[in-house]
Amino acid sequence: MNETHPVALITGAGSGVGRQSALRLLEEGYSVSLAGRRTEALEETRNQAGKSASRALVVTADVSDAESVRNLFDNTVKEFGRLDLLFNNAGIGAPAVPLEELNVEKWKSVVDINLTGAFLCTREAFRIMKKQNPGGGRIINNGSISAHVPRPNSAPYTATKHAITGLTRSTSLDGRQHSIVCGQIDIGNAATDMTARMAEGVLQANGSTAAEPTIDVDHVARAVVYMASLPLDANVQFMTVMAARMPFIGRG
Repeated sequence: MNETHPVALITGAGSGVGRQSALRLLEEGYSVSLAGRRTEALEETRNQAGKSASRALVVTADVSDAESVRNLFDNTVKEFGRLDLLFNNAGIGAPAVPLEELNVEKWKSVVDINLTGAFLCTREAFRIMKKQNPGGGRIINNGSISAHVPRPNSAPYTATKHAITGLTRSTSLDGRQHSIVCGQIDIGNAATDMTARMAEGVLQANGSTAAEPTIDVDHVARAVVYMASLPLDANVQFMTVMAARMPFIGRG
């Protein structure tokens, strides 16, 4: 049981935004369930937490698999006693190839992780948050600038991120009467392994290739902590955190 620390569960906690958000939440006094497919990466996240590592639980899980997700949430509640925050962060991209060359299996894998995974985790969070005492909780979905406008050759990723916006809105509405709130953070060019190619140059809407600025991933993590810190009668419905000079406003 966890009687003194709020409890968070983060998917994709082995790297990037997920790792840094986990470390920040641990610093803020949360107990955190670290979920992901790579056990060694999750262990490294916990090791980086220093004195707070005792409040971190490593759970290897595949968010695209319903049974794995159920086990993840059951293990979290068994360890900590409740669930106050879910950060649906796990996500993957697809090769930047012309639409007609895209393999359907790759399309399905992106949908399974980015969209179905977020749904499965949200479903389990609802199950727990409705029953626990005190009831309620918060869900934060990792959207993207691509939830607004696409990059060239990004149909699978862009489609799932647009769908996440719909899931965020439906979750926010359906959770209202149960004190379950849901918001979305749309991130632009946080400096992680996923965006390393930005420095070398990426395809732009006009057909040119250009390097793009990035921002320290800790700026995103601190934004997640702010969203999580609000009482359940307040909510950041949507937040965009981005490199100020990246081609978003005017993109396309």
